[in-house]
Amino acid sequence: MSEPDFILFDLDNTLYPRDCGLFDRVDFLINRYLAEIVNIPTVEVDRLRRSYLENYGTTLNGLIVHHQVDPHHYLEYVHDVRLADYLVPNPDLAILLSELPGKKYIFSNASRQHCLRVLDYLGLNESFVAVFDINYFNFRPKPAAAIYRELITDIKVRPENGVMIDDMLVNLEPAAALGMATFHYNPSATLLVPLSGDTRQLNSMWQLPQLLADLP
Repeated sequence: MSEPDFILFDLDNTLYPRDCGLFDRVDFLINRYLAEIVNIPTVEVDRLRRSYLENYGTTLNGLIVHHQVDPHHYLEYVHDVRLADYLVPNPDLAILLSELPGKKYIFSNASRQHCLRVLDYLGLNESFVAVFDINYFNFRPKPAAAIYRELITDIKVRPENGVMIDDMLVNLEPAAALGMATFHYNPSATLLVPLSGDTRQLNSMWQLPQLLADLP
């Protein structure tokens, strides 16, 4: 592709630093929800979360199947975080995003409300055309292949003309299978090296312009 027609961005741990602690707080609230709201014994929480992630893609989906939780209540509870304690506005990133080619979209397993709150706090709410959250896909999460196909259909693009960026490799696999260029966001990495298939490593958003320009 000469320039991508669209770029799909993950939100959490991708558009803000993992070490800021925001997602650690969300993780804590997920554990507390299981223990205090669903009444799962504390010693079982970690094991169940690993099992639900492996078998259902998210903790939420496992809770829906096995405990009939209200997904809206769950998402509101685990995203009830004071953003000012963890994030700082990022006007430089807003400028960078505005200069990248193609339309930009958020593609997240979080709730729409959480995505919009984070984007607004970072100063990125004008950077994206739309937000595709877990509610949009009726609580089916990445990496369920069907939702990638639905997203592509809904935004009326050809997947081979687009890019996806995510901090979780497993979430990039369906995008790559559809023909998208994929970037694994890994700021802890020190070298840009090829990963599985044609997935490229991205350890700073500031490398995006050059990496996009280098796409075949």
